[in-house]
Amino acid sequence: MSKKLALFLCFLSILLVNLTSFGQGRSIPTNDSLFNLVSDGVNQSSWDELNYIWLNRSLFASDSCDETYGFLPCTSTVLGNIFLIIVYGYVMFLSAKLLSAGSEILLQILGPGIIGGLFLPLLSAVPDATIILASGLSGDTATAQSQVSVGMGLLAGSNVMLLTILWGTCLIVGKCDLENSVAVDEKDTKSFSLTGSGVSTDIWTSYAAGIMVISIIPFVIVQLPQVFPTTSDSSLPVLISLIVAICFVIAYSIYQVFQPWIQKRKLAYAKHKHMMSEILKQLRTNALGRFLTDDGAPDKVVIEKLFRTLDLNSDGYLNTTDLRSLIIGIEFDDGEDINIDEATSLVMRDFDTTHDSKIDVDEFFKGISRWINKAKRAAMMDRGKVPLSMKLLDDYDKQTKEEQDRYGDHIDEIVEDVKNARWHASKAVLMLLLGTIIAAVVADPLVDAVDNFSTATSIPTFFVSFVILPFVSSSEIVSTLIFVSRKKQRSASLAYSEIYGSVTMSNILSLAVFLGLVYIRNLTWSFSAEVLVIIIVCILMGVVASCRTTFPVWMCFGAVMLYPLSLLLVYILEYVFGWS
Repeated sequence: MSKKLALFLCFLSILLVNLTSFGQGRSIPTNDSLFNLVSDGVNQSSWDELNYIWLNRSLFASDSCDETYGFLPCTSTVLGNIFLIIVYGYVMFLSAKLLSAGSEILLQILGPGIIGGLFLPLLSAVPDATIILASGLSGDTATAQSQVSVGMGLLAGSNVMLLTILWGTCLIVGKCDLENSVAVDEKDTKSFSLTGSGVSTDIWTSYAAGIMVISIIPFVIVQLPQVFPTTSDSSLPVLISLIVAICFVIAYSIYQVFQPWIQKRKLAYAKHKHMMSEILKQLRTNALGRFLTDDGAPDKVVIEKLFRTLDLNSDGYLNTTDLRSLIIGIEFDDGEDINIDEATSLVMRDFDTTHDSKIDVDEFFKGISRWINKAKRAAMMDRGKVPLSMKLLDDYDKQTKEEQDRYGDHIDEIVEDVKNARWHASKAVLMLLLGTIIAAVVADPLVDAVDNFSTATSIPTFFVSFVILPFVSSSEIVSTLIFVSRKKQRSASLAYSEIYGSVTMSNILSLAVFLGLVYIRNLTWSFSAEVLVIIIVCILMGVVASCRTTFPVWMCFGAVMLYPLSLLLVYILEYVFGWS
């Protein structure tokens, strides 16, 4: 396969050399033969077609383009720039893959926390950041103002592509049968059913989508002067937005660092509530009479009888032995194992207000009353009303079980025990360094090739970079599709979380780099249409993804259609209404 690819690239190179243009040379006759011709490559000969040689020097150098770094090839022709964009784009894609692979190895060895939360999100934005830097650092101010559209095209194109084309493709690749509005893992029997197939994600993925919506605030700030024109310094909004974007990068990194701890805390609280609901159901079963009155309040007489039943030694107190006897009799749903000591400590901690390691009848009644009030509040928040007393505890138990499942099934595991961890860590660091160096070196010639292609075709630079560059700088495309192809809720959650996380980092880190260029080089901010497209797509997709966890197949069509509509909107705003 690699040999075929090499032959194809070689053939493509020769084809482009011959198709682009030709050079002419002056033939020098010798005494031996009039037709023994050699060209010295200058001037035009008076001889006929035999004097022409098909040599396309303009593919590699021309008077109208500047060689990057003084030696890398450049061209002013359309096909030549297409070839250079393919070559430089492929090298940039390899750089992104090196960064992604090195990051995953470090994550397996060191786990989340600082590595997974701080360094990996920053490294994922390196390809985009280097291209943005290259678009605004080279040349004088006029050149930078012209080429910086490449950076904005990449910024907008990456966000829109991830949230439309990749989002919709993941939905099709990862679809499973929907039963009770939830996708069933590894079950895909309904073919291409628009409503019967889809993808489900966990609650943390919805949180990631919500954070993505918040991350557009720096875009909104920098656009305020365009909405409310002022005569003040035009660079001030850029500076304010830059500061806000940097603060968001720091805050988001801190959140990522502590996210595993937050997940574990929420899981512990969900388990606490579910255990509480199971104990209440067991108490209701053991009660010698009606456990709750018609208004849902605990019946004091019945509960006092229940207390005496649980008090095995009849000393007027419930100790840990009495509580263990109660909890051992609980049969959890789905054969779930219960930590007896943990459950005993839970009851003792919530009921024993005097902290004497025993519960009297008054503490027992007040403790049950507090638990039932929590069940009522949960019912009010969930349904807006309190169900009948007989259904109150059953509904609360179902609700807490669902909440525990949402938080519990997707907690990251402990760091994997990787063999030869030191060697793998060294390999990962080298991959990260190599990927970063390649991205830094290739970014400038790639930007030049895009700019030259735009000049040769008269296509605005923004549209060229919007369509092409996101596909060469986004390594998450491959890994995301691999994740969803496993057709599990866990893998789908990881895939969509990666999409929302990448867009979030682009909205704050890549934007911070872009704003820094605009401010330091004193460039003009003229990207109202592009920013509006980013804001619209992020809000639409972010609100939908944060409000639900199941997505039927039909939603992929709406997502994918946003991509061409975004390009059309930018064109209309800039070239019809004259936005800038």
